[in-house]
Amino acid sequence: MNNKAQSILGAAIAAALLLSSQGLAYAQPTAPFVSDVPLVQPTMLSPAFWLKQQADNAPLMSERQIQAFNRKLIANNPYVRDPLTYADDLSRDELIQHLQKASSTPSSPRFYTGGRQLTDEDFARYHTNTNKAQVQDKNQVRFGMVVERTSLRTFPTDDRVLNAEMDADLDRFQESGAFPGEAVAVLHESADGLWYLVAAYNYTAWVKKSAIALGDKDTIVDYMQAKDFIIVSGDKVDTSFVLNKPRVSEVQLDMGVRLTLMPQENIEHLTHGQNSFASYIVKLPVRNGDGSLAFEKALLPRSSDVSVGYLPLTRHNLIAQGFKFLGERYGWGHDYNARDCTGFVGEIYKTFGVMMPRNSSWQGKGDYGYNWRFDEDAKLEQKQQVLAQMQVGDLIYIPGHVMMYIGDYQGQPYVIHDVKGLGYLKEDGAFYDGELNGVSVTPLLPLHLNADTSYLDKTYAIKRIAPGGAQ
Repeated sequence: MNNKAQSILGAAIAAALLLSSQGLAYAQPTAPFVSDVPLVQPTMLSPAFWLKQQADNAPLMSERQIQAFNRKLIANNPYVRDPLTYADDLSRDELIQHLQKASSTPSSPRFYTGGRQLTDEDFARYHTNTNKAQVQDKNQVRFGMVVERTSLRTFPTDDRVLNAEMDADLDRFQESGAFPGEAVAVLHESADGLWYLVAAYNYTAWVKKSAIALGDKDTIVDYMQAKDFIIVSGDKVDTSFVLNKPRVSEVQLDMGVRLTLMPQENIEHLTHGQNSFASYIVKLPVRNGDGSLAFEKALLPRSSDVSVGYLPLTRHNLIAQGFKFLGERYGWGHDYNARDCTGFVGEIYKTFGVMMPRNSSWQGKGDYGYNWRFDEDAKLEQKQQVLAQMQVGDLIYIPGHVMMYIGDYQGQPYVIHDVKGLGYLKEDGAFYDGELNGVSVTPLLPLHLNADTSYLDKTYAIKRIAPGGAQ
């Protein structure tokens, strides 16, 4: 080091020491905190606040128990099915039934974003594109895999439609999302040739053909049953950039995505020009130009938030996984590259290998796990007795919404949930009507749907994902 560099360095050290002596150098900055959410302090927005309350971190279900849970769910719940168990063809009546269920005309008015109400002619156009006219007496079922995050839609169209409230955030043709590595049964094709009607494990709807690669069922089964795999445990991770290979370059993978690891004997020192040793090399499903399924090597940096195999289902992991979404914008039906309340809890539990129905009513009214149920005449005291024995990860259901319990503080139960509205009674008794519109931590008891009805009033089920239980 030359004299000039030494002089500069010495001056910098001296300045740092002077600031330190004044208590300024390493002062901890504080972020501004502006909130209209009752009973929530900044420290509560860190998972550490809730983790330190959970001394017991023993597994709540073993891997074997989770596998048994899923088998029982598939066998007994009408809203969850292994898509690879579909027969090789559907009768006319069976396919028509799928089409009618997926693409029914809503009973209430719908509006385009510009304000025009949809007419009978508009719906007739959408129904024509479902290609019902081409349903045969015997219809081949094909099988495929999702190759990119995509939307599942009511009709084979990208048109956004709203209800009478004209809330632009709620596209009523948006049903759900599908993610890379998921298997689907392909039941039908749209008249314009751009969409497939697919059955995923927990939903049947329309998806763009470009997001699906068709393949041999046995090949897909082998991929889905591979013993060596990674689970995306972060909210989102991307595969590494690869020059001139867009199919495997910077592919977004959301929480819960499962990808098979490439066998060690098939990994070389270089993968796509990058040394392989600092990455997980996954076998990524891709779509050929003719729509057929292939697999290519893709790199995931070992710094990525992923797990080799499923995460253990523990209270600590439930909290940690939920907080990885904190602040993400609410996305109805996985819109906005995000998720809604059931997508939120579903993706958390997918990281442990637990399957769930898609919609909140299908979850809340389903008899899987352990359930506490409340009819309309249930007393608040009865619900409060159940609240007093809740465990982290328990799910609380009101009509159209689900929340995950994360712990108590000063006698108040707190939840984390992906939620649109914020309502509660102010100190003067007036109803506060606000917005959360994202993944949020809130107390449960103060929340209100309107001035006269609390969340607790409308709670109809509390569910614990656990072995056994009536299904």
